[in-house]
Amino acid sequence: MRLKGARYIAESLKEHGLTHIFYMESILTRTLVEAEKLGITRVLAHSEKAAAYMADGYARAARRPGVCMAQSVGAANLAAGLQDAYWAHSPVISFTGSKPALFQYRNAYQEMIHNPLFDHLTKYNVKVEVLEQLPFLLPQAFREATTGAPRPVHLDLQGLAGEFIEEAEGDIEVIQDPVHRRYPARRPIPEPEDIKQCARMLMASEKPVLVVGRGAIISEAASEVVELAERLSVPVATSSDGKAVMPDVHPLFLGPTGSYGRPCANIVVAEADLVFFIGTGTGDQVTRDWTSPDPATCIIQLDIDPSEVGRNYPGAIGLVGDAKRTLRGILDCVGSVKSRRGTWAQRAKREVQAWRRSVEANRISDTIPIRPERLCQEITRVLPKDGVLVTDTGYSAIWSGTMIDLVHPDQEYFRAAGSLGWSLPAALGVKCAMPSRPVICFCGDGAFWYHLSELETASRLQKNLVVVVNNNGVMAQCAPFVHQAYGEQVGRREDLYRYGETDFAQLAASVGCLGFRVERPDQIAEAIQSAMRQGRPAVVDVRTDGDVHPAWTVHSP
Repeated sequence: MRLKGARYIAESLKEHGLTHIFYMESILTRTLVEAEKLGITRVLAHSEKAAAYMADGYARAARRPGVCMAQSVGAANLAAGLQDAYWAHSPVISFTGSKPALFQYRNAYQEMIHNPLFDHLTKYNVKVEVLEQLPFLLPQAFREATTGAPRPVHLDLQGLAGEFIEEAEGDIEVIQDPVHRRYPARRPIPEPEDIKQCARMLMASEKPVLVVGRGAIISEAASEVVELAERLSVPVATSSDGKAVMPDVHPLFLGPTGSYGRPCANIVVAEADLVFFIGTGTGDQVTRDWTSPDPATCIIQLDIDPSEVGRNYPGAIGLVGDAKRTLRGILDCVGSVKSRRGTWAQRAKREVQAWRRSVEANRISDTIPIRPERLCQEITRVLPKDGVLVTDTGYSAIWSGTMIDLVHPDQEYFRAAGSLGWSLPAALGVKCAMPSRPVICFCGDGAFWYHLSELETASRLQKNLVVVVNNNGVMAQCAPFVHQAYGEQVGRREDLYRYGETDFAQLAASVGCLGFRVERPDQIAEAIQSAMRQGRPAVVDVRTDGDVHPAWTVHSP
C-alpha cells in the first residue's frame, strides 16, 4: 500500500490506541492534519517540557503510551521533559525533527546532534533518515516502551520538523500490533522454585514487611498485595508513588516509607526481619539512603527488570517477573494458611495510630495562615470515590503522601518522580486520558510557577481540572538549607527562597479559568467542591503558612 509518511505515522498512532498527541510547534504538521481525520486530539502546549509532562501523565493514567513531539530546536527541552517519565517507568513515545546530514556539523541554524541528549533518558533512541525505516523503527519503539520496565523512547526524524519523512511516499503498511497498545505488554513469571522459596521465607519470618512501589501499580497488582498482606498478616509500606496500592484506612497499611515517608512506616521497616520489595527500585529515597532496611536484613526483591534485583541490596533473593502474576503464584503456594503473626501486625498498627495522634492537632487546626496539614485533611474529605490526585515533588509529595488519605480503592495517585513543576501539565494529560474522572492537581506555588501558562491550555481544551495551590510564597523545602548556610550571619537570606505575593485566582481568571481564593480553613472544602462542580478548569489558591515544615526530619530536595 502506498502511503505518505504523515499518514503512516498517524495511522500507527491510531492503531496503538492513541487519543491525544502533545506537542510544541512546529513538528510533523502534515501528520497532525492526518491525525485529526482519524479522531486524534492535538494538544498544543506552551513548552516542550510541558508537552512531555502531559504525555507522561496521559501514559500513566491511560495505561498506554503517550506521545510528545518537538521540532529540532526544541529537542533539548523535550529531552529534559522526559526525565520524570524515565524515573517513573512511563512509556512516552517522543518525536523530534532534525536537519538532514548535509547540514550537520556545519553551524546550521538551531541545529545540534540530538541522540546524545536522549541517550540516558530513553531505552530506545534512533534516527529515522528514510521513509522505509518507519515500518521497522516505529513498531519497535512501541515494543520497547511497553515491555519489561516501561520507559520513554525517541525517534529523531529527518527534517527540521520531520518533513522529509512525512512528505515521502512509499509502499509501506501499518502493522497491527494489539499486544503493545497497553502496558505491561508481556507478563513474565519467575521459576516455580523461586516462587516457592519466597513463600516459605514469608511464612517463616516473624516480622516481615512488604514495601511496594510503582511497579505493582503498573502491573495492576493491588488486589494481590492486599490479599497477601491479609492472609499472612504482613504490614505494607510503599514508595511515595506506590501509595495507591492500598487504602490508607486499611489496618495493615503503614503509608509511604523513606525520606518522604511517615515515621511510623520507617520505624516498622527498620524493625523488620524480612523486607519484600515489590516493584520498587530500592533507591535512596525509599530506603533513607539504604539505612532502612539495614543491609543486613533479609531481603526479597521482585522486579520485572533483572538488572534491578540486588542493585542496592546485593544479597537480595531475586524474583524476576511481573508483580501481579508472581504474587498470584506466591498466594497459590501459601494456600489457605492463616498467619499467627498477629502480635507483629498489632505492633505496626499501634505505630500508625501513635503517629496519627501526633499529627491530629495540626490536621484540624484553625490557625491562619492555614497549616498544610489542614489543607491535606480537607482534600481527603472532598476527594471523590473515583477521584485522581496528581501531585508535584518536594513538599507537595511529602504532604500529599503522608497527610492525604486515599480511603477508596478506586482513588488513584500520580506523583512527580522528581521534576518540580511536573504536576500541572501532567494532570492535564491525566484528564485527557480520564475525561470522566475528577482530577485534582496538588502543588506548591514554586511548582505552579514553572508551567503556569498551561492553564491557558486547560482553558482552551475546556478540561475541568482542579488545581489546588499550597500558596505560601516560598520554596519551603529549600528554606531550612538556606538558614543552615547562613547560620548566624546577617544577610538577605529570604532572597534565596521567597517569592512576591501573588493571587493565583486572579491569574486563573485572566486566562479563562475559574479562580477561588481561600484564606480560612473552613473555606477549603467548599471551594474545592465548587470548583469540581463547574465543568471548567479551576484554580483554588489556598494561603498557607510558609514557615511550616514536616516535623520529623529535614528532607533533601
